[in-house]
Amino acid sequence: MPYQPPTHSVERSLRRAGAKIVVGLDEVGRGAWAGPVTVGAAVTGLRRPPEGLTDSKLLTVRRREQLAPVLEGWVTAHALGQASALECDELGMTAALRLAAARALEALPVRPDAVILDGKHDYLGGPWQVRTVIKGDQSCVCVAAASVLAKVHRDALMAELAPQFPQFGFEDNAGYPSPVHRAALAEFGPTEHHRLSWSYLDALPQWRHLKRSRLVADTADGDEQLTLGF
Repeated sequence: MPYQPPTHSVERSLRRAGAKIVVGLDEVGRGAWAGPVTVGAAVTGLRRPPEGLTDSKLLTVRRREQLAPVLEGWVTAHALGQASALECDELGMTAALRLAAARALEALPVRPDAVILDGKHDYLGGPWQVRTVIKGDQSCVCVAAASVLAKVHRDALMAELAPQFPQFGFEDNAGYPSPVHRAALAEFGPTEHHRLSWSYLDALPQWRHLKRSRLVADTADGDEQLTLGF
């Protein structure tokens, strides 16, 4: 399909309904086996976006890294929020996403009147006015901007961990289940940055004793079954 740039159409509809400040949210790291889940928040106004902006997963690593500093100077406001691997274990993914999103919103220098959330599930909830948009990271300017900023930040964070755990290839897989990551887990077991309530440990009998029981049941997230690309 030809490239379809994101637009401000959803944001305009929210503004017509009375929202003066609209923020886009997107997450990265939900399907990872190691590292935090990160939520990006971006307020963009209605200005023309930088050339080539789209869902971070559709961009090359080089293009994302080129675009991120441009976006940081272009957006009206932006912030990031994270939930650690331990928090993902203890809370489940839906609640961990909610926590990371709340931290991102609290870190913004402005308080939004409405939130555009990528996907079909509103994991944020009240008191925020939320509009969910399937593939919002491709169709909405502010969500696409949040997607790129969150992805570049989290990838850099995982790359910083790589020298401490060279067998896992975090600089390339960002904590997702690549072949290198799977092989390292089987041989060396999980690190302190791994999510230990995830089902991958069921296939590693020598490390299964490390599996954590989730303190809060979360039947809606399906987190550990995801094997999203990186």
